[in-house]
Amino acid sequence: MNTLTINKSRNAVNVKFTSTKMTILLEDGREVSIPLEWFPKLRKATVEQLKDWRFIGAGEGIRWEQLDEDISVEKLLD
Repeated sequence: MNTLTINKSRNAVNVKFTSTKMTILLEDGREVSIPLEWFPKLRKATVEQLKDWRFIGAGEGIRWEQLDEDISVEKLLD
């Protein structure tokens, strides 16, 4: 009997936004959508500020320098 092994990743490879949510694409192909309402700094940010992010580590976190906001991808998955 064969057993399927699924390797889950906690590292992000991309971040997208709508007016109400942030969607994080993980390197294993999963997408996680989170309401912007959970993050007051992101909720109040302009579109330009939201797009000005960078990864921390190898996608372990996301940083918005202008907003002084850091988000751990792992914590969003717990």
